[in-house]
Amino acid sequence: MNADAFLAAVKGKLIVSCQALEDEPLHGSSIMAKMATAAEIGGAAAIRANSPADIRAIKEAVDLPVIGLYKRGDSGVYITPTFDDAAAIAAAGADIIALDCTARPRPDGARLRDLLARIHAELGKPVFADISTLEEAQAAAEYGVAMAGPTLSGYTDARSISTATAEPDYALLGAMIAALPVPVIAEGRIHSPRQARQALDMGAWAVVVGSAITRPRTITARFASALRDDDGY
Repeated sequence: MNADAFLAAVKGKLIVSCQALEDEPLHGSSIMAKMATAAEIGGAAAIRANSPADIRAIKEAVDLPVIGLYKRGDSGVYITPTFDDAAAIAAAGADIIALDCTARPRPDGARLRDLLARIHAELGKPVFADISTLEEAQAAAEYGVAMAGPTLSGYTDARSISTATAEPDYALLGAMIAALPVPVIAEGRIHSPRQARQALDMGAWAVVVGSAITRPRTITARFASALRDDDGY
């Protein structure tokens, strides 16, 4: 699937991120495939998934395009950090390659511009840029990404914002929509249909929702905290 076909399929729609890390009860490719199936039945237009194993299982289970990523490590650049990681998820069937396109150094020392050029040339896959600042988004667009999202807002030193906030980074989202020549997909801390609708109304191409749909442990913790602290939303 090329970028134009993917973007047409998800325009104005919901993309569900089906991920569970090793310390989570729902970790496992078969479970993530069922989660993706539930998302498809519920009306998702695409799936975002982590690791070759999960991507392969999800592609076998649903008839939806998949944004693939490969989380390696737990700090610094760890969302599809190297070309080999991108190649692994491409081989597993990912239609779109998501990777950290922040200005931080990559673990193998590769320059982002060179990595993107190699992905395009050797894998022939469109790239979804996960960024934390407008400047990073603009650089990624200049280097040829097909789409971008403020996925990493608040998760790098470049943008100071509490990741515990109930609200998505609407300021960055709006700035990206106004400035970028590529579609902007809203992602990050979208906890309710109201927030997702607001992102679309601002001009986001589509909306990615993960934890609020597919992570029962996180959802439960949010409810428990709201009841315990009387600070619900």
